[in-house]
Amino acid sequence: MSSPSLFSICLMLLLIQQVVSLDYGAALTKSILYYEAQRSGKLPPNQRIQWRGDSGLGDGSDNRIDLVGGYYDAGDNVKFGFPMAFTITMLSWSVIEFEAQLKAKNELSNALDAIKWGTDYLIKAHPQPNVLYGQVGDGDSDHDCWQRPEDMTTPRTSYKIDQQHPGSDLAGETAAAFAAAAIAFKESNPSYSSQLLVHAKQLFDFAKSHQGKYSDSISAVRKFYGSSGFQDELLWAAIWLHRASLDQSYLEYLQSQETGGTRTMFCWDDKFTGVQILISKLILEGKLDKGNKKWAEYGGHAQEFICNCIGKGSANANRTSGGLLWWDPWNDLQYAATASFVITSYSDYLTSLGSDLPCPLGPVSAVDLINFARSQVDYILGINPKNTSYMVGFGSNFPQQVHHRGASIVSMKKDKTPVTCRGGYENWFSKNAPNPNVLDGAIVGGPDYNDNYRDSRANYQQAEPTSVNAAPLVGVLARLAA
Repeated sequence: MSSPSLFSICLMLLLIQQVVSLDYGAALTKSILYYEAQRSGKLPPNQRIQWRGDSGLGDGSDNRIDLVGGYYDAGDNVKFGFPMAFTITMLSWSVIEFEAQLKAKNELSNALDAIKWGTDYLIKAHPQPNVLYGQVGDGDSDHDCWQRPEDMTTPRTSYKIDQQHPGSDLAGETAAAFAAAAIAFKESNPSYSSQLLVHAKQLFDFAKSHQGKYSDSISAVRKFYGSSGFQDELLWAAIWLHRASLDQSYLEYLQSQETGGTRTMFCWDDKFTGVQILISKLILEGKLDKGNKKWAEYGGHAQEFICNCIGKGSANANRTSGGLLWWDPWNDLQYAATASFVITSYSDYLTSLGSDLPCPLGPVSAVDLINFARSQVDYILGINPKNTSYMVGFGSNFPQQVHHRGASIVSMKKDKTPVTCRGGYENWFSKNAPNPNVLDGAIVGGPDYNDNYRDSRANYQQAEPTSVNAAPLVGVLARLAA
């Protein structure tokens, strides 16, 4: 065997140095900080992102309801309830699984603040047991304008589901968000936790008794966050409600439904994998009978998903040549982030039992799983063929022209001159210069299948961050920073 060349040795040392220099704690801080930049409504005195200001203070007025608050979805100024609720569920799951690690890094209170900013809004959006507001703002008119949220002039229409216009997916996901958040707040704010659980139970009952897709009831959302179905959200709500209440009726519901099969992805529109992972946890802990056919089916699909992600399965997920899990040219990092989260969580489940994961291509240890998740996070943070961090504000080389209205326009605190609808495109969107405001912690859509990335505001497939991208990484980063 020939000895390694000087070049390969230098390259190896450089990669080792990069790995060592990654500060997961700093990335964790930024991932939570990002949500402060996405806030809608009246900003609190302890707001840390100072280039933002109050916005959307009249939201809900068209229906004589207070819908002020919540989060803007991505680089636009619309509040889409479906992905927002999924974001809150994943932030809550991050806190539940990795509370000790978040606390050790002094980020637990910030993570809980991020959750509460969302749940406070969702409580407002659920004024009656069978009424839930699922969107504020119109996607088409919003996308025609390029304005800061502080001075937007687009319609702030509010849309709801009710008994005559059902949305089991939206109601189910929001129930899951409330139930997961109820667990997250159980110790620090028990009265708030109880309030959240009441909303969760009401919405689950609404979702079951009035079935239908929310995007059939709220047609304005179809081209942005149309739903492919609602069975997964009903299961997702049920497993979180069981975890929050320990009520066996939710397990009975899960027993009576189809398990969803082995999924190819876990995302805002497909939660089957999340359900299967949570049921697997109960099986591994001996709280569910692994000999039960239905529970074994749920658990088997969870294992198959993880095996496929790590390349040890019978239908392995694609990866770029640089090693990133690959699903879609549009915002691929959302899928890599959720996969990394479930793999990290499952690794810890196995560690507590001293077990391995049986895969078609051989057993996989808990250490192998966490190392794989680390490889995905490292890629996102800059150890990739482009040496680019896809977390804004992290590292020395990160996207400068993020597709984000607020970040791309000078702060009102520096220039109060109103930005007009089309003037924003002319003066800011088309400006070939770095954004004046750094959107710390945002995870952009990410590279293409060839590991390439074009840093341009016009490149919304790759350069637009969304709230769902960062939420799973909060938990993974807390675990890696420990």
